[in-house]
Amino acid sequence: MPATLRSTALRVALTSARRVPARIRYPLQRDGVQPVPRLAQARERGDVVRFASLLGTRVWLVTGYDVARAVLADSEAFANDVRDLIGRQDRAPAERIGGLGMTDQPDHGRLRGVLTPYFTRRRLAELQPDIDRVVEAALDDMAAHGPEVDLVERFGFQVPFGVICDLLGMPDVDRSAFRQHGAARFDLRDAGGRIFDTAAGTRQFLIDIVAAERREPHLPDGLLARMVADHGADFDDVELGGLADGVFLGGYETSASMLSLGTWVLLQHPDSWQALRRGHPTEVDRVVEELLRFVCPVQVAFPRVARHEVPVGEQVVRAGDIVVVSLTGAGRDPARHVDAERFDPTTASAGTLAFGHGLHRCIGAELARMELRTALVALARRFPDLALACDPTELRFTELAIVHGVERLPVRLG
Repeated sequence: MPATLRSTALRVALTSARRVPARIRYPLQRDGVQPVPRLAQARERGDVVRFASLLGTRVWLVTGYDVARAVLADSEAFANDVRDLIGRQDRAPAERIGGLGMTDQPDHGRLRGVLTPYFTRRRLAELQPDIDRVVEAALDDMAAHGPEVDLVERFGFQVPFGVICDLLGMPDVDRSAFRQHGAARFDLRDAGGRIFDTAAGTRQFLIDIVAAERREPHLPDGLLARMVADHGADFDDVELGGLADGVFLGGYETSASMLSLGTWVLLQHPDSWQALRRGHPTEVDRVVEELLRFVCPVQVAFPRVARHEVPVGEQVVRAGDIVVVSLTGAGRDPARHVDAERFDPTTASAGTLAFGHGLHRCIGAELARMELRTALVALARRFPDLALACDPTELRFTELAIVHGVERLPVRLG
């Protein structure tokens, strides 16, 4: 089959799929925060394994840390723009899949350049008072609704949502609705069919805000207002609204999962909980870095397509093949981490792939770290006797999602 026809047939197959086949679900599944055994079994066959074949297109799964890092860094051999394969571009602009993660150079640099000045260390340092205020407000809310609360709702979601709203200069929004939309956009139980529908709501909301700001500036000082003022002449409403949507979604959904799952892990490791209470920067950094490795809520990176034949680990990937990097698997690679299945901050090291790597590394990675350090230390100090308020077997985690999370985390404040 000619390449163009195969690409078209593959797109139709992917966008019309009703469910992810059981045999290829395991990179998107967990047992609590632990990867399912099949992921380790795949690594035993090699750092790179043949994962699936779709209409003649081979799909490879990378689980080894070194190979994952190499693939993520290689934007010459691999393309990120797979929108023609997994997104129907005949949809309305707000419904089309895209964002920084699915663009290549030069478009990627052009778009990322809009955001980069707002995520420098100096700009982020200016956000610390806002982060402190949002965290304290969430803790006060927990105390007001105690002695038992759902930490996911009262803390895990509230903190990153409040921080990202402040960063963007967002008007008041229905937080419960946005929480549901965010989770649905990463849910693959119906093969991703809901991703396009739920994306339209938040993306269109932000596109409309950008359009209104362009007509008559009225937003408070924040990223949205600055993007329109500084770049409105060079980018249309869909482009700026899409960038804001990426910041908004990435800024709260992954951090919300990280805070909630991270707290659940910490409640099982009192030594680390005490380290957070002490608040020594070095100890706190080690706990946070180990949580990022161990929890790693973003389970797979954006898929890559090989531009030409290229060696990947011990395999040879052909032009047009799809390569999927398991960030969970890379973080649990025993060749990189001694006793990789155990949470141990004393062995924490730099170089986590939880935020990706290379050209497409998450632009908000340092902001996420700031939130984690601030929120977890404050939580441990305010509620030193925090404890799970249900049997662990009662917890319900996402079944099949790009971003792993826990639905509820009932806790006693003590």
